[in-house]
Order: sequence, then C-alpha cells, then structure tokens
Amino acid sequence: MISIDAYRRQWTGNIRGDLLSGLVVALALIPEAIAFSIIAGVDPKVGLYASFSIAVITAITGGRPGMISAATAATAATAVLMITLVRDYGLEYLLAATVLAGLLQIGAGLSGLSFVMRYVSKSVMTGFVNALAILIFIAQLPELDPRNVSGITYLLVAAGLAIIYLFPLLTRAIPSPLVTIIVLTALAWALGLDVRTVGDMGALPDTLPIFLIPQIPLTLETLLIILPYSTAIAVVGLLESLMTQNIVDDLTDTTSNRNQECVGQGIANTATGFIGGMAGCAMIGQSIINVKSGGRGRLSSFVAGVFLLILVVGLGDLVSIIPMPALVAIMIMVSVGTFSWSSISNLRTHPRSSSVVMLATVATVVYTHNLAIGVLVGVLLSGIFFAAKIAQLFRVTSDISPDGRIRTYRIEGQLFYGSVEDFMAAFDFKEAPERVIIDVSRAHIWDISSVQALDIAVLKFRRDGAEVDIIGMNEASETIVDKLGTHDKPGAMGKLMAH
Repeated sequence: MISIDAYRRQWTGNIRGDLLSGLVVALALIPEAIAFSIIAGVDPKVGLYASFSIAVITAITGGRPGMISAATAATAATAVLMITLVRDYGLEYLLAATVLAGLLQIGAGLSGLSFVMRYVSKSVMTGFVNALAILIFIAQLPELDPRNVSGITYLLVAAGLAIIYLFPLLTRAIPSPLVTIIVLTALAWALGLDVRTVGDMGALPDTLPIFLIPQIPLTLETLLIILPYSTAIAVVGLLESLMTQNIVDDLTDTTSNRNQECVGQGIANTATGFIGGMAGCAMIGQSIINVKSGGRGRLSSFVAGVFLLILVVGLGDLVSIIPMPALVAIMIMVSVGTFSWSSISNLRTHPRSSSVVMLATVATVVYTHNLAIGVLVGVLLSGIFFAAKIAQLFRVTSDISPDGRIRTYRIEGQLFYGSVEDFMAAFDFKEAPERVIIDVSRAHIWDISSVQALDIAVLKFRRDGAEVDIIGMNEASETIVDKLGTHDKPGAMGKLMAH
C-alpha cells in the first residue's frame, strides 16, 4: 500500500506541469470521446460524460499517476460489443453492463489477477506499442481525406507539426501542443478558413451529468444478457490499461501498482455507469500527450477530466470552433513518438523468434483492430518459442557397466511436454539389461506429460525383466511424480500391457 505522504506527493509534486498538461489532454479527449460514442451508436454526451468521470476517478483511485483513462475507441472489439448491446437491448443495458464490468475489474484487482502481465514479453510490448502507433495514425486519415477536407487542412496540419516540434526550442514553459491548439484556432477563426472543427464531430452537451440507476429488470435473465458483454469489456479494458501502465512506467522511469490500477479502473467504470456514461480504460495516446506535456502526477488526470467537463458544458461554443487539423497534428506527433523506431533496426540483431513475435503482434492488431487478439497471438508465440528453446537444452547420455548388466541414463535439463519426445527416444528398450538406473539429479520434472513419459519408460524396462531405479530426484520433481506417477502403483504393468 502507498503511504499517505507518497500519495500526497503524487498530487502536489508537479502542480504547474500537471495543470498545463491536463488542459492539453482535455482538448485531445473531446474528439475521441465523441468518435467513440458515434461508433458505439449512442449520443456524444455518453462518451464525454464517461471521459470526465473515468479521468477524475482514476486520478483518485488508480495505481499509475500521470496515466490518462477515459472513453476510448482504441479497441474495435469493445465498440462492436457496445453497438450490438445498444441495438438489441437499448442504452440502459449498456449502462448496466458498464457497472458490472467495473465490478468485475474491482474483483480482478482485489484477487491479484494483474500478475498475468509478468508473462507478456518485451517483444509483445514492443509490438503492442507499434501497433497502437499505427492505429493512432490510421485514425487520423479520415480527417486528411481530400474528398472530405479542403486543401488548407494540410497546411494547417503542417503548421501544427512545425509548432509542436519547433516551439520547445524557444521555451518549454508552455506545452507546444497547447500552443498549437491556440494558434491554429485563432488563425482559422480570424481568417474564416474552411476546415472541419470539433463542432462538426457532434453536438456537445450543455448540462452536467446526473446520478441515475439503469432502468432494467433486476432478474437472472438480465444478468445473463449483460454478463458476456461486461466480461469482454472488463478484460479488454484491463489489458489495455495494464499495457499502457507499463509504457508510462518506462517513459517516466517509475513504478506503479497494477492491482490498484485494476481496482481504480473498476471503481471508475462502476461509477460512470450511474451517471449515464459508457465504459472506458487507459488511453495510450492521451497518456503520452500528458507525459510529453509535463504531466506526471494524479493532478494531471484530475484536471483533464474537470477541464473536459468545463469545456464541453460551459465553453462549448468556443471548443466547437477548434479546427480538427490542430488535433490531427497532435495525434500525428503522438503516433510518431509512440512508435519504437529502434525496433526496426533491431530486427537485424535481435533473435529471430523475438522479431517474429513483435511483427506478428503488430500485424494482428492492425488487421483486426483488436488489441486483445494481437496480444494473445504474441503471448502464445512467445510461449511456443520459449518452450522450443528450453527443449533444445535437454539431453540424455548413457553408459553401461563393464559386465553389461547395468545401464545408467543421465538426464540433463528440463523434462516437460516439449522434451518428452527426445526423452523417450534416448532409451533402448530392446537392450534388456538386468538393471536400469535413471539419474535425474541434473533434471527437473515439470508436468503431467513428463511424469507420464517417465512412467512409460520405467514400465517398459520392467516388462522386459529389468530392475529400474530412479535416483537424484529433487524435492519439487518428487512431489509431482508422487502425485501423478503410476509406475509404483498396483496394476500399472497391466495398464501398460493393455495399452
């Protein structure tokens, strides 16, 4: 648990930087929250209220200071689920599913399920980051389509990128993305430029959110309807949040609490469902904007949520004239900054298996627009390649006594499902010595496949009349063999003969 003093420092240790970065992030949240609402088939205020609520609550309860969470369209799978639920059952069921998803996430955090992130390799993380960078860039293409925008759009995007990268050469006191938004908005308004604006994305709400209870029947049938949706939303949301948390940890060279982040995300989603908002999770693009704009503490996320509500409700007319090219320029900067460019040159030097995992993760995420499937493919490939490497370190040697009566087999390495075939191939069951010694003092027995292989080897030798001794077994191996092994149990020989 974090101490009270450390928690206080996460709020007050970077006040100026968090205030400025929070304003930039609030502006960057608006178009994506509106876009996600449209994708999910609900009113824009559902996404905007959710972004406000999730950003503020995760600032208080989350485990990663400086990370931005809100309603996000980064995972197409979640959006598709929401579309289906709203279409078939209505908005009230979506709100109920959001509440249940939050409760499931709280349960995951309290039960310590975040440990699964230990098994996500660096190659999968790099692929995840690169894929998200590509998806962020692809998401900007509709705003650059010549069929939808005027030629001045490209000039404004170029000007925005110039400000973003050149203004820090003058001063870093003010985040360059904020300067970009102010300058391009003033320029577009003063000159009456024909460009798409935030207002073109959808109507902004003009009232504060209110507490409401989803109007659904409290029955088992209702639970069975929303549970599959809630489970998928909870899993995908936690996956993206924990992956983004790792990235922000690396960017800031700090550590954070994964289980607390799971609980924080759950509390935020549960509360959001009661104010008419949809589920959300951590957002890598806005989190990177926050970090690059100087945001480090919990205050940055809190300010982003509060500013967002103030902007859309109190200053909606002003916000609606912000030109989309300004926000496109910022997201292009995020895309370029997110992509791990060193991973391209590392393809020549890194092990081929690591490169395959990274590229497969990128390809799957970009093709499916589903982060969960991409990460799952990467983790599975990592496991397969790791098992193959470990299996290669396995070997069996043997020697026979001068009188030819005792054959000793020495097992070295990890005996598991990947090395069982080599293990069985090493034995000569036709030799039929009087005694066979299987020395496993330099080996470790891991699973039921290896225990079964050991059983078969022992029973085959005994079937031909040999006395078999297993020596050198360590405590862990002995435990699993005693529990799962059958070669010393009554009837074992009969089962082998029948087999």
